[in-house]
Amino acid sequence: MTKLEELCVNTIRFLAVDGVQKANSGHPGMPMGTAPIGYVLWTKYLKHNPRDPKWFDRDRFVLSAGHGSMLLYSLLHLTGYDVSLDDLKSFRQYGSITPGHPEYGMTPGVETTTGPLGQGLGNAVGMAIAEEHLAAYFNRAGFNIVDHYTYVIAGDGDMMEGVTSEACSLAGHLKLGKLIVFYDDNHITIEGNTALAFGEDVIGRYAAYGWHTQRVGDGNDVGAISSAIEAAKGVKDKPSIIAVRTHIGYGSPNKQDTGEAHGSPLGDKEVELTKKNLGWPIEPKFLVPEEALGIFRGCVEKGKKAEESWDGLFREYEKKYPELASEFKSWLSGEMPKDAFSEVPVFDPAAGAVATRSASGKVINALAPKVKNFLGGAADLSPSTDTLMKGTTSFSSTDRLGRNFHFGIREHGMGAIMNGMAVHGGLIPFGATFLVFADYMRPPIRLAAISKFKAIYVFTHDSVGLGEDGPTHQPIEHFMALRSIPRLVFIRPADANETAEAWKFALQHKEGPVALALTRQKIQVVDRTKYAPATGTLRGGYILAENGSPEAIIIATGSEVPVALKAYETLVSSGRNVRLVSMPSWEIFDSQDDKYRESVLPSSVEKRVSIEAGITKGWSRYIGTKGIAIGIDRFGASAPGEVVMKEFGITSDAVVDAVRRLLA
Repeated sequence: MTKLEELCVNTIRFLAVDGVQKANSGHPGMPMGTAPIGYVLWTKYLKHNPRDPKWFDRDRFVLSAGHGSMLLYSLLHLTGYDVSLDDLKSFRQYGSITPGHPEYGMTPGVETTTGPLGQGLGNAVGMAIAEEHLAAYFNRAGFNIVDHYTYVIAGDGDMMEGVTSEACSLAGHLKLGKLIVFYDDNHITIEGNTALAFGEDVIGRYAAYGWHTQRVGDGNDVGAISSAIEAAKGVKDKPSIIAVRTHIGYGSPNKQDTGEAHGSPLGDKEVELTKKNLGWPIEPKFLVPEEALGIFRGCVEKGKKAEESWDGLFREYEKKYPELASEFKSWLSGEMPKDAFSEVPVFDPAAGAVATRSASGKVINALAPKVKNFLGGAADLSPSTDTLMKGTTSFSSTDRLGRNFHFGIREHGMGAIMNGMAVHGGLIPFGATFLVFADYMRPPIRLAAISKFKAIYVFTHDSVGLGEDGPTHQPIEHFMALRSIPRLVFIRPADANETAEAWKFALQHKEGPVALALTRQKIQVVDRTKYAPATGTLRGGYILAENGSPEAIIIATGSEVPVALKAYETLVSSGRNVRLVSMPSWEIFDSQDDKYRESVLPSSVEKRVSIEAGITKGWSRYIGTKGIAIGIDRFGASAPGEVVMKEFGITSDAVVDAVRRLLA
């Protein structure tokens, strides 16, 4: 390492150290050890334009070890992004753009939200998939308008998490050659040496996954790091992992290579000792030597030229392939084609009952030819979730144009990969599994909601109505568990036509992920000539049926709406005035204005009954203290679906009895 290189590396190190120390909170050790990787990658290899962080054909950089966020913030500041020295000084403070872990949409240059270990690496796999698919679709000879790498820094914790095993196994199988991962092999976690709980050969594992593997024995050897990157870029048919032997808290006389350097400030005295040890001035804090800054800020001009070159290429592409260029811009804008929903079916009640999963499959296949950047698959359940796109192939190592994704039995990995596909830009991904397995992918669902990623989850087999598979496969608490995630829109349609409307909402929604809960069992399509003439799915809840000024209101979702309809008919025939409300989505309904919500659920009508084949907790928000919630507050049972529904009290008789008790 030359003196100038050492100056640049130590600038990164001590910006991180000073930021953590000023905040009196954070993780200094990881940035201190990986600063040479950051320096080499960001100044010599990463294709990026600090003055245009959203330039499409930039390389993506993911700090999967998100606790080391001061590494990323320091690099962003030094290379010229709109992250000031004052922003570094306000690390981890309320209202700052430098939060404790990187958050997408908050800090210019942060590509995805990381911190929960393993998620960032999973996202990176999705980004690499997106790059491959878009390149296959749009690139033409001499016009590689989609041509970028995805780089990752991941740590021991990332490697221990199961989600990385899921995602990286798939990445190797798919031969994602433009994914390059640096493994910060520092041997330390919070509790101490990784040998306490982690003794595997990580590089051997990744070789078994089908990755190109390398080792760099000295984390300060910038030449070896450069050579490893060159070698990785030379391998086109395998993702690459580079294990770099680093030292957490590098340079700290008393805390290097200890768990103490992981998640706590070094302390004022140790900071002074470390600066002396590495020949760095004790004052001023947050020092950025001009000579080092000049090297880092070279990225601004280099990035500007790279983007200008790409702009010129795209202008020529636009002349030669105007239709493709127009489509490319449309995909990146996120706008739906004008005829996107023109072939979405309207389901005829006379045709009989339809499982909402089956209706969803028909809608997916009506959308596919119109919305060509809409793609996805299942966790080995496409026949059961009805999510196979007909007329298109499967994405694979030999077919990058395929739109059917086979994630394997990897729900957690699927969720993380979907997030990467969504945040990359240009694609609208969906992923499917049984609702009960939403538990396996809750972390990426939560991160999608935090980050407003446009991911669509197709959760089928949504109640005890699925039948014989029994309680292990029958979701009970899942409706409420998903509704509890802020910004996630959960939709449980009552019939095939509500399902079609749910899909229209999902594709047009831009403020975060959407989950659809769909039935295995067949559901009678509501006769719109007899009840509400159109679904109100796009408003979350609506009056499906009523026979005058209501004495009581019944609220139902999903497969329980037909049950409630039967109860409604019974009550009306006995002379009662009742209103039936179908409420496929609490979140959409709650977003409506006060006037509309009051028109559907007037506060003057306090006698209310809800019915849903799940836990009753939470329904009080709509039925109040005087209402009755019909649901299931225990686990299910193995039997035919209709038997389980009856035995658990999800019946029209139960609804009728509840309304009569309220009106007695």
